[in-house]
Amino acid sequence: MSAPPPRASTPPRVLTVAGSDSGGGAGIQADLKTMLALGVHGMSVLTAVTAQNSLGVQGAWELPVEAVRAQYRSVVDDIGVDAVKTGMLASAELVETVAELIGGTAVPSVVDPVGVSKHGDSLLAASALDSVRTKLLPVATVATPNLDEVAQLTGLRVESEDGMRRAAAAVLAYGPTWVLIKGGHLSGDAVDFLTDGSREHWLRAPRFDNRHTHGTGCTLASAIASGLAKGQTVPEAVAAAKEYVTGAIAGGFALGGGIGPVDHGWRFGAGST
Repeated sequence: MSAPPPRASTPPRVLTVAGSDSGGGAGIQADLKTMLALGVHGMSVLTAVTAQNSLGVQGAWELPVEAVRAQYRSVVDDIGVDAVKTGMLASAELVETVAELIGGTAVPSVVDPVGVSKHGDSLLAASALDSVRTKLLPVATVATPNLDEVAQLTGLRVESEDGMRRAAAAVLAYGPTWVLIKGGHLSGDAVDFLTDGSREHWLRAPRFDNRHTHGTGCTLASAIASGLAKGQTVPEAVAAAKEYVTGAIAGGFALGGGIGPVDHGWRFGAGST
């Protein structure tokens, strides 16, 4: 087989600032798989290491602030970046450090305010919630909370599409430019609501009878960041990300004894099975 021709230009660069999932379904691993599938160059700042599999999170260890800061500066100051995505940040100190770093980087940012894992394991200290509200959300181009994270951040329990609109307004009050309320925990179609306070976009997809959805939130946020790095508008990037994630959920597969991951490689035909 002959070698492919050399690439004529540098691909868009996306940096994920998140925790490691040793099982490969979520976290940094899901982010980098998503970025590869969507044609951007993925880079990473590791914030925490988890012992994690299809059954849950057995342990988590956050990295020192100086290690997170050094990774970020090392990448951004030399390689550069076109979009940043955040995931598991674990503690108030890490949240505030990452918010400061992102605030000083003039590129779009996607904040996935990770609070709990798919299995219900806590990934964010309760003491860090106020830092997410007052430091991290104000520097976000797009915030992507699910309904559990909405409840953590705002106290609102969403049980309907009307509730999603109220939740979006409550999250926007903390300062992100756009918010995407993920309605995957509601019944019926998988409905998400995107708004900047004036423009509204409802994104609908069929709900698949597939329990293997580990990594959905990480994958969606990374896909949005990839689109923004390519120069898409927020609505364009979110719509494209929704399409990609819907296919990944449809292809989710069993792995281990619990909840398996979505299929990040579904567009390549062979998938991950």
